[in-house]
Amino acid sequence: MAEWWEPVRDYCERTGPEPWAEPLNAVSNGAFVVAAILLLGRGRAPDRIADGFAWLIGAIGIGSALFHTLAVQWAMLADVIPIALFIHAYFFLALRRFLGFGALAALAGTLAFAVAAAVFEPALSLLAGRPLGPLGNGSIAYAPAALALFGVGAAARRFGNRAGGALIGIGALFLASLAARTLDAALCPLVPIGTHWLWHLLNAWVLYGLVRAARRAEPAA
Repeated sequence: MAEWWEPVRDYCERTGPEPWAEPLNAVSNGAFVVAAILLLGRGRAPDRIADGFAWLIGAIGIGSALFHTLAVQWAMLADVIPIALFIHAYFFLALRRFLGFGALAALAGTLAFAVAAAVFEPALSLLAGRPLGPLGNGSIAYAPAALALFGVGAAARRFGNRAGGALIGIGALFLASLAARTLDAALCPLVPIGTHWLWHLLNAWVLYGLVRAARRAEPAA
């Protein structure tokens, strides 16, 4: 059980083991809670699925705040598990609402996406002949989510769904947030506070936009 309490120091802002050693990284998670509150308060019509995603955004903020406060192994799971749930559940929802997939087809597509996402970074590392995870500061693992946004967005536009343009725009914003996450370590000598907190702020905007797009989705043919 001792490994669950092993310290994690992955981010530029943290310079020691103290709980408040990452103030910006911790406080910036409030953006997820704000996004969740706004989504739950702006529903024009009952949409329990969209509301469920809003609650999940709040859980992402709380889990990430725990991780950036305690910075131990179990708190890292509280951070990454809600994020993984959102990515895969939203992919399923996107296939249903934006592309008109049936439930079984959407489930099969989501499982295929999960497998592809799991092998994406190891496959690239194998091709490169060295581990690429540290080089990208752990951000390569999120590349499949970005590709999915652009892919589903392009497909939705191809079939005349106006949500496709929104997904592509949100994908561009996600790339900006991913850049902030990736550059955190590289810019640390120049920016001692790091840039990971920008990942939180921009990602909260990304998730807010995704749930709004799902809520407004037109029936897919």
